[in-house]
Amino acid sequence: MTRRASLPGADELFRANTPALSAVRQVVESATPAPSAPTQPVGTAQSKSKKGVRSISRRRVTAAEKSPSGRELHEEKITVYLSTDELFDLDQARLMLRGDLGLAVDRGRIVRESIAVIIADLEAKGDQSILARRLRGI
Repeated sequence: MTRRASLPGADELFRANTPALSAVRQVVESATPAPSAPTQPVGTAQSKSKKGVRSISRRRVTAAEKSPSGRELHEEKITVYLSTDELFDLDQARLMLRGDLGLAVDRGRIVRESIAVIIADLEAKGDQSILARRLRGI
C-alpha cells in the first residue's frame, strides 16, 4: 500500500467551467427574434466609422443614480497618486469616521463619496462650485 495521496489530473483541475463559445452563441441566437430588416454585414462602412474603445454609448446619470456605489464589485479602475500628507489626511479622516462617528469605511468609499459630493456641487453651482474655485486657485 502506497502513502501517496490520489489527486485529480491536470485536465480535471484546469478544465473550462463555462460552456464553449459556440454553445453560448447558439443560445443567444435562438433567444433573439430574427430581425425584419436586413442587417449590414460585418466590415462595412458602419463598423469602420467607429473609433476608440468604448463599445457602449455614454449615458447621462439621473439625480436618483448619483449616490456613490458603496461596497460592491467595481469594474472600472483609476490610479491616483497622493503625497504623503494627502494620504495621511485620508487615513485620519477614515479613523475619525470610525472612532468619532462609528462608521467603518475604507479609503475607497471615502474617495467615492467625496467625488459624488464634489460633482453634485459642480452641477448645482457650475462656475461658483468649490471645485471650479479651487482649480482656478481662488
